[in-house]
Amino acid sequence: MGFKKLIAGLAMSASFFAVSAVNAADIEVTHWWTSGGEAAAVAEFAKAVDATGDKWVDGAIAGSGDVARPIIISRILGGNPMGATQLNPGTDADELIKAGLMLDLTELATKEKWNDILRPPTQMASCTIDGKVWCVPVNLHSAQWMWTNRKVFADAGIEPPKNWSDLVAAAPKLKEKGIQPLSMAQGWPVGLLIEDLIVAVAGVDNYVNVYKGRDLALASGPEFAKVFSAVDDARKMVNPADMTKQWNEAVALVITGKAAANVMGDWAGGEFQVANMTPGKDYDCLPGLGIEPVLNTGGDVFYFPKNADPEVTAAQLRMASTLIQPAVQVAFNLKKGSLPMRPDVDLSAANDCMKKGLEILDQGSKVFPNNVQMIDRDSLNQINDLFTAFFAAPEMTPADAQAKFVEIIKAAPPL
Repeated sequence: MGFKKLIAGLAMSASFFAVSAVNAADIEVTHWWTSGGEAAAVAEFAKAVDATGDKWVDGAIAGSGDVARPIIISRILGGNPMGATQLNPGTDADELIKAGLMLDLTELATKEKWNDILRPPTQMASCTIDGKVWCVPVNLHSAQWMWTNRKVFADAGIEPPKNWSDLVAAAPKLKEKGIQPLSMAQGWPVGLLIEDLIVAVAGVDNYVNVYKGRDLALASGPEFAKVFSAVDDARKMVNPADMTKQWNEAVALVITGKAAANVMGDWAGGEFQVANMTPGKDYDCLPGLGIEPVLNTGGDVFYFPKNADPEVTAAQLRMASTLIQPAVQVAFNLKKGSLPMRPDVDLSAANDCMKKGLEILDQGSKVFPNNVQMIDRDSLNQINDLFTAFFAAPEMTPADAQAKFVEIIKAAPPL
């Protein structure tokens, strides 16, 4: 089916929903998608929901998920729920579900066969507790990407890097040219970089065995010593004074040629698209930091807090169905830089980065769980704090950081 036909199909289904939605409702939607690429993607969801006759009332929360999650959860617990909210796959909503505050989507999921049409299975598993479905996955995000500006390397007389080691080798010459080898934002992006280095340097199996299997011998051994040595290389490429406050600001330094590279999830692709840059021509996107192409099964899901108004409940169910319609999945994920949840969509408009991700996803063997699917949020926050401290403190040796990391893994409770 062609893209135009899909759009036409969406319009027809939207007309059906609009006719059916005699008692349409406003749906306040909270999320933390506020960068240029994210805002463009959100607009696609809003347009699709509005086409059903309901109204998407945007409730964007500035900042990262770490900022937004406590606000979202507090509102729901405090009796002031939104109509729908973005969260990540994992355990963030478990307590809300146990408290009976979230809408059960099982009947809709069964009717529309979500288990058959959405992939990979881990995403639906994250939405399922005791056989009941509580959220709808809308995309597959992966964090293991290195983004490089081709012109920067050409102007410096350097071959564009094919992997992390090439970037490390090119760093001295880039510095001589007044170019930041690696742009970096403060806070969680530091943790993301280091986790990406764990996956790239130690390997996927070792990463999962430590985070999910709590393998302390592995965490304290030579494979992870190589990781913290690689992090030491990374922090030598970054001047703390040049670190930005937000992840998209660090990506923008690569887009504008002020930095050569950035390590960030595939959502960075949306920023390059907004800048009208073409992968393979203007920039490169290297999954697995170019060492081994892999994907983790992160992403975004939507939960729907219970509402006493049956008209709102009906609108919530319409929205849940709308977000995973084929044409909506295409329109949203092309703007977001993420992968669609369904394999039966027309991706003729997909760029090379999305095609790389889909190829890895189709292989299956190189797909692994997101960190929050393997270890509790508190332990992840402790790990992120450690990584941030290590990155900012030259006096902390790789061995010191590794020892502290092992202690956090040792104390992490089982999921």
